Amino acid sequence: MTRKTLTWTMTTMLSLGLVLSGCSSSTQSSSTPQPAKETAKASGESAQPAKKVTLKMMHLWPTGNSATQNKIVNDIIKEYQTANPNVTIEQEVLENEQYKNKMKVLSTSNALPDVGFTWAAGYMDPYVKGDMFAPLDDLLQGDLKDKFVNGTTNAYAFGGKTYGLPVELNIVPVYYNKAIFAKFNLQPPKTYDEFKNVVKTLSAGGVAPIALGNKDRWTGSLWYMYLADRIGGPETLKKAIDRSGSFNDPGLIRAASEVTQLVDMNAFNKGFNGLSNDEGKAEFMNSKAAMYMMGTWELPNYTTNKDVPQAFKDQIGFFKFPTVDGGKGNLDSWVGGPGVGLFVANNSKVKEESKKFVSFFVQKWGEHAISEAGVIPATKVDTSKVKLPQMYMDLLNELNKASNITLFADVQMKPASAEVHLNMIQALFGKAVSPEDFAKKHEEALAKEAK
Repeated sequence: MTRKTLTWTMTTMLSLGLVLSGCSSSTQSSSTPQPAKETAKASGESAQPAKKVTLKMMHLWPTGNSATQNKIVNDIIKEYQTANPNVTIEQEVLENEQYKNKMKVLSTSNALPDVGFTWAAGYMDPYVKGDMFAPLDDLLQGDLKDKFVNGTTNAYAFGGKTYGLPVELNIVPVYYNKAIFAKFNLQPPKTYDEFKNVVKTLSAGGVAPIALGNKDRWTGSLWYMYLADRIGGPETLKKAIDRSGSFNDPGLIRAASEVTQLVDMNAFNKGFNGLSNDEGKAEFMNSKAAMYMMGTWELPNYTTNKDVPQAFKDQIGFFKFPTVDGGKGNLDSWVGGPGVGLFVANNSKVKEESKKFVSFFVQKWGEHAISEAGVIPATKVDTSKVKLPQMYMDLLNELNKASNITLFADVQMKPASAEVHLNMIQALFGKAVSPEDFAKKHEEALAKEAK
C-alpha cells in the first residue's frame, strides 16, 4: 500500500484564492440530517419512533488549553443531537499525547471509538493496514463533494481510498511578542544571522528568547524541519523519508548542527526538554519568552479566545522562518499541511450513523472555525461576509502564496521511524547525540522500515 505524503506547489495553493474571494458556502441546511419522524411525515407514512443510537467520539481539545475548539465540538454535537433526537454522542477528551497513547491501546483490541481524530500519512498507516478505519469516499462523492480545498484529503488516501477527512489547514509561523522586541530595539528577522542576533540580544538581556516544551518531541521537530528546509531545500528531507534520498545528506546533518548551536546560545527557556508543549507555551503566554513557533491552530489565543487578555493579543505578531545564507530554501516555503482528520471505526456497530455525523461535523466545523475560533478550515468557506482578525487574514494570505508546504516529519514517517525521529529530536536538543549520529540513526530506521 502506497503512503502519500503531502507537498503542495504554488499551483495548488493558488486554488485557495478562490476560497478567499468568496466562493459559495458549502454549509447549508440541505446537508443537515433530518429527524426520522419528519421524514416519515413527508412521505405520508405514520411516524415511527427512530431507533436510539449512541455514538462514541474521542477528540483532543480539552477545555483547558483548547477552549475555543472544545466549545465548537460541543456546539456541533448539540446541533446534531437537536436535529437527530434519537442520537446520543458520548465524548472522551484527551490532550495530544494522551490521545495518541490511548489510540495505541485501543487499537490492540480493535476497540476504537465510533468517531475519532487521526493524523495523516504515516501515522495512519498501521490503522489502515489493520483495517481499523472505514473508507469515506462515499461521503466525498455525496454531501462533501467539492467541499474541500484542493489537495487537503490527499495525505489521508491509501491505495485509492480515503480513510480520514481533515478539518484544519495549518502552517507554522514564529509568533513573537512585539513589546519585548521593542524593549530591546529588535525587528522581526528575515535572515538566520539576524535571527541569531535576536537570540543573543534577548539571552544577554535576561529574557528567554524562545518558548519550547520539547518533552512532546514533535515541537522540537518543527525547528529541525525548518532548518533542513532552509539549508537543503524542501525536497531534501522529503526524499530522505521516501527513500529517494538519504538522511546522511550534508544539509540534514548541518540542520542538526544548527539545533545544537541554538541550545548552546541558550535560545530556549530553562528545562525545555522536560516540559510539555503546554508548559513551554505558558512561558510565551505569560510574556516570559519572546518567541514561540507553532502551527496556526494557535491562532485563537492571539485573535478570538476571550480567556486571553486583549492587551496580550494586541502585542503578538508573527514572522516567517528566516532564510539561511547559502541555503536552498526560500522564505515562502512552510512546514504544515492538513491538521487532524475525522475517522470512522471500521468495526463500528453504528457505522452509517457515524458517517452521517462526520459529514455534518466537517461542514459545521468550517462555519464555526472561521467566525468563532480563528482556525483555518480544510473546507471551502465564504469568508467575504465574516469580519476576521488581521493576523488571521495575514496568515491566510501567506498560505495562499506559499511556494511549498511540507507535512510534519513524524506524520510523513511510518510509526517505527517516527518514534526514532522523535527520540532523536529530544536527544539532539539535549545534546545527547551528535549531528552525525542523529542522521545515522534516522537512516538506519528508515532503511529498515522500507524493506
